[in-house]
Amino acid sequence: MHIQDMQMQGVSMERADSVVSGIALYTVSYYSQGLRVKAALAVPEQQLAEADREGRQLPALLYCRGGIRGVGQVRPERISQMAAFGYVILAPHYRGNEGGEGRDEFGGADRHDVYAAYEVLQQLPCVDRERISAYGFSRGAMMALFAAMECSDLLSVVVWGGVSDLFLTYEERVDLRRMLRRIVGHPRKQEEAYRDRTPLYRVAEISCPVLIIHGTADENVGVEHARRLAHALQQHDKPYEIWLADKASHLFKGEELESYTRRMFAWLDAVGERGKR
Repeated sequence: MHIQDMQMQGVSMERADSVVSGIALYTVSYYSQGLRVKAALAVPEQQLAEADREGRQLPALLYCRGGIRGVGQVRPERISQMAAFGYVILAPHYRGNEGGEGRDEFGGADRHDVYAAYEVLQQLPCVDRERISAYGFSRGAMMALFAAMECSDLLSVVVWGGVSDLFLTYEERVDLRRMLRRIVGHPRKQEEAYRDRTPLYRVAEISCPVLIIHGTADENVGVEHARRLAHALQQHDKPYEIWLADKASHLFKGEELESYTRRMFAWLDAVGERGKR
């Protein structure tokens, strides 16, 4: 089975240069609300070949990037490292980025780019449709959590250093206020736009397990986001775990990053195994 041979309506794939041995990278173009948008795809070739021989499929992770435009772009190294755990990783760039049509709305209509990417994963013959999870880093947490609400068959969702309350982001990130006012508006004047982008108000709609990972010394997205999300999930009796990394900042590094990544995939594997029973 070769990714290049997987023809899907409205979807095109172009091979990109690999950055990690054994992990194939592709640029994927697909449609979201009529817009042609792009994503990065990482595929573990050896695990795919083994799965093909054994007549099984691979689990997948819908990777929701953080930042906006040139900040927080999808890093080929990171998604390749994740794919090495035996997962197909699809990472939307969101509309208006990497040559995609439209405009990045920081969690507005662009969240449909994530929902459409989920449908692309469902169409890939090499992907186990019952083992597709979402991962959101920083701003991407909003996108992943909304996907957990809108994509009913998602197995689980991981929120890492994630934004859960856009009102709080406006308060704590003075350096982002100009961008937020331009794209979203002012939280007092455009309260509904901020509320619409704040997953906390809709956690009751999440039906899959949630894993929250956050550094206690995160200077970009304060740990209060993690605590508020955990509290909201608890209030609605939703299954979740919260792992707080003592003194860790927004970007985990070295052994800490590797350790939490391994633990995260072990958690994802365990959820997948429970789902089979």
